Amino acid sequence: MRFVRRLVLGALLIGALVVGGTGIRVWQVARVDDRSPADVAVVLGAAQYDGKPSKIFEARLLHAKELFEQGVAGHIVTGGGRQAGDNYTEADAGARWLTAHGVPRDRVVEVDEGTDTLGTLRAVAEEVRARGWRSAVIVSDPWHSQRARTMAADVGLDAWTSPTHSGPIVQTRETQLRYIVRETAALLYYRATRATAEGISITEDVTADR
Repeated sequence: MRFVRRLVLGALLIGALVVGGTGIRVWQVARVDDRSPADVAVVLGAAQYDGKPSKIFEARLLHAKELFEQGVAGHIVTGGGRQAGDNYTEADAGARWLTAHGVPRDRVVEVDEGTDTLGTLRAVAEEVRARGWRSAVIVSDPWHSQRARTMAADVGLDAWTSPTHSGPIVQTRETQLRYIVRETAALLYYRATRATAEGISITEDVTADR
């Protein structure tokens, strides 16, 4: 019985260290804004309403526009497919917003595929390679950065992250903590299964982002 108790205690301790370490890493990467020059800025999709980006999506698009204007990336890729019942894809809604706000149309590339982060990044990676580009800076929310960067590496993208620090997700400490917890769970699930965590991650919540 003593051995069993020690075994259980050891397993619980290891589990706590893994979860805690992952959460700390999510928080650390969220604070990193890497604006190293890249071939493209990739905006991960989020909710849109009849072609109009949600506040969360708009914050990402605005940040990507700033990166483009600062010369960080020469093109912007908008990613994301169509949710059930939508008339527009997230990529299309994002591209429309960017061009309406001054980004030249020939500098915006739509990748209208993917209903989650992993699917979108797979499609984006194919498009990036097909165009001969080599590097990408990923624009998403701070707490999503570590998982997005992990998935990007797994699909063969040479990518880093420059998260937006505006919008509903970063307005209150309570909201930030909730998203950190959810992203920690989603990242652990992905590392264990190499699959997207439906219902766990903020990027599967179409009221927020994908």
